[in-house]
Amino acid sequence: MKKILNILFQICILYMFSYIGTVIHNLFHLVIPGSIVALLLLFTCLCLKIVPVKFIENGAGFLLSTLILFFIPSTVGIMNYPSLLSIQGALLVAAVLLSTIISIAIAGTVSQFFEKKAQERKGDKECSTFSSHSS
Repeated sequence: MKKILNILFQICILYMFSYIGTVIHNLFHLVIPGSIVALLLLFTCLCLKIVPVKFIENGAGFLLSTLILFFIPSTVGIMNYPSLLSIQGALLVAAVLLSTIISIAIAGTVSQFFEKKAQERKGDKECSTFSSHSS
């Protein structure tokens, strides 16, 4: 019973962030949706340790575990539009797959580049530290 109340409390904390994001969106008439503002606000609070991870960990885990249930109605709804499953649907799926592969390739290449630069700086720092000790 205590764990259920803990999860409900944590979900309320997450909902509070969502509500604050919506209020900020409506107050300042932002182009960014309130849910994205809420995610950025939550991310900032987590990074600055204003909100410890343990305050939302179980609630977020529960919401993520039930997330797939929210996609079932939209997936079943596609059956009402068989034209999406025809040649246009195949082109749409191909475009999504191609853009995903390109995104993964670019992200991998960029991360390898930055990792190589970090290793070079680490190696240069070790060389300069070693040479300064041996002098």
